[in-house]
Amino acid sequence: MTEELAPLLAWHDALAERQWRGLVWLAGDAEACRARALALWKAAAWARPLWVADHPPAGVAEHGLPPGKARTRLGGEHDLIVFAAQGAGEGFDPEAFGALAGTLRAGGLLVLLTPADWGAAPDADYRRLAEHPYRVEQLSARYLARLARLLADAPEVLSWRPGILPQPPRPGEAVPVAPSPDGDCLTRDQAEAVARLVKLRRRRPLVLTADRGRGKSAALGIACARWLAAGEPRIFLTAPRPAALEALFERLAALCPEGRRQGNDFRLAASGQAVTFLAPDALMAALEAGEIDAKGGLLLVDEAAAIPAPLLGRWLGHFPRLVFATTVHGYEGSGRGFALRFREHLERQAPQWQGLRLLTPVRWAPGDPLEALTGRLLLLDAEPVDPPAALPPVSTLSRRRLPLLDADPPAALPAASTLSRRRLRRAELAADEPRLRALFGLLVQAHYRTQPSDLRQLLDGPGVHITSLEANGAPLGVTLCVEEGGFSAELAERVARGERRPRGHLLAQSLAAHAGSRAALRARLRRVMRIAVHGDCRRQGLGEALLAGELAQARHDGIDLLGASFGAEPGLLAFWRAAGFRAVRLGLTREAASGEHALMVVCPTSAAGEALAAALAEAFQALLPSLLAFELEALDPELALALLAEGTAPPLTPAQRRDLEDVAFAKRAPALARPALQAALRRALACGAPRDDHAWLLVAALFQGRDTAWLARTLGLSGRREVEARLRRALAALVPFLDAPD
Repeated sequence: MTEELAPLLAWHDALAERQWRGLVWLAGDAEACRARALALWKAAAWARPLWVADHPPAGVAEHGLPPGKARTRLGGEHDLIVFAAQGAGEGFDPEAFGALAGTLRAGGLLVLLTPADWGAAPDADYRRLAEHPYRVEQLSARYLARLARLLADAPEVLSWRPGILPQPPRPGEAVPVAPSPDGDCLTRDQAEAVARLVKLRRRRPLVLTADRGRGKSAALGIACARWLAAGEPRIFLTAPRPAALEALFERLAALCPEGRRQGNDFRLAASGQAVTFLAPDALMAALEAGEIDAKGGLLLVDEAAAIPAPLLGRWLGHFPRLVFATTVHGYEGSGRGFALRFREHLERQAPQWQGLRLLTPVRWAPGDPLEALTGRLLLLDAEPVDPPAALPPVSTLSRRRLPLLDADPPAALPAASTLSRRRLRRAELAADEPRLRALFGLLVQAHYRTQPSDLRQLLDGPGVHITSLEANGAPLGVTLCVEEGGFSAELAERVARGERRPRGHLLAQSLAAHAGSRAALRARLRRVMRIAVHGDCRRQGLGEALLAGELAQARHDGIDLLGASFGAEPGLLAFWRAAGFRAVRLGLTREAASGEHALMVVCPTSAAGEALAAALAEAFQALLPSLLAFELEALDPELALALLAEGTAPPLTPAQRRDLEDVAFAKRAPALARPALQAALRRALACGAPRDDHAWLLVAALFQGRDTAWLARTLGLSGRREVEARLRRALAALVPFLDAPD
């Protein structure tokens, strides 16, 4: 064993001299690999070692960590990580690997334990993929086989097989780094970021981007300390999860020793100044309730790419001083995609915004081999390819060029003047790294929740279909769909009653649990998990073309409903509504990470689906008014209006018409005629009344019970009389639409 360890430790020393990190791939029999990892563990005085496994060896149990708790170490540092992906009950957790790789500091080693034939079969972690009725052993292991292939081909990996003398790769030359001009900062980049932060001006938000390990969060902590020293009374923080801010709080505590951290708050007792964390949903709720006076406030948003752009846009309207910090390439989200999605909000609401990119790493030196390797393995750095210089018009998407996808793809790619749809064979995609990278890059760029495990779902998830939209071979758009439903009547009944909860089937099970629909479980559903269009090709009809193709394919395949679930906001709802989808369920609470309510939509693709979709939509519309009055009283009125507009409404009765006129044209109090006024608004919307400021005002007042103070504050009015006058004018504007034909 000592003979095997000697070259490995020498390689470690060479990496440490360059302030780099390395990956050791230890493959073979589980017991033999574990023994060698333990020998390495004991061969040096590792300051912060970590053994990642559900069942670590007895001798290192105090340093053990289950993969599911990897995020608890974000912000921490380790110099040796043993990642066990072999043995009874152990598997490769992509999220844990991605998160912990970034905690390894300069000179550290990441030791990956795998079977010798890694990728020949699914491992224990595939239990999360085995949706009903599949078992783990029925799944493919393309994802693991791809990892094994990349590791075998990577020159920077030290491959170690038990009983064989390791042959360490030769490290490259170190890259010199200029010293920082700021004593609190580790690099020039970080020093510039802190200088820009403390000079932050009103209505000029700063967008701070960096790859992992560049000291972005630490720079925010240093800036917080200096803001407090300058007298800033309160600083608000938000992020998808508190763990993302550990480095911020660490630097803040080091620079303000007189302060005290309590949970996710940091306070200076003598002055009462505070740095306060609120999750995105809690922050939005506090702002809407008027619990936070943000007129002169300062908000720092970390990992902003993992928060939907519309929510970030709302904060722009509340806080005069903002910082949006995000990782460009990382498991928390894509900074490039964030920039594309968020730029329109910035340009419209804060055209003088500024951007700064941190390039120099602080946890390791430039040129670190592990960073590039981790990016390749997990596709953290995936980017879409550039589209053709001239895109064909959407009118070229004829049925002749968009055949149903049960046919083989064309032998030759289409001419540059046409677009084509292709259903991709996953076995071929797993072996085609450039195409896989381009397609996953589209998903990362377009969706704030894309994470490393999504790549495994894409390659090995049961019932997953991948369709690309291409021009001259360049993927411009992609959809991921998954099969759902098809339960037996007996199982559907037990699920609807809450007695069973099979894995997967998000849409079908949610409709059963929340809408009581047994039929949704028995029907054949297909859910659009992801739909993405290249950032340079948006607003050209490509998303609509992708959905139209999926609808045609679903009809051909005998599917009953095509559906989707996403964070509700008016723009997204309008996109799905234009494609023929109808809302059937809205979550009652905001999701903590997105700050949005989850909305489910469906479109029928069979005769049975027509009846099911109609029943689900009718039940949702019947329930919606009572939800808006109670559980959804704080819902964005514009979103509530868009949902109400999907419903149908009968003509008003003479009594309802009289009640409306008494309020709109006389002095009757609106609250005393609320049922008639609600019916009038729904009838007018069904007959084509515009969804303008008048309409959402009526939704807020009549359906959600927003009080006069809220209405006055939102509309910029002085008091009750002006609010009532505006309400009466809004009601009067409905009258011309009440007698229109349906």
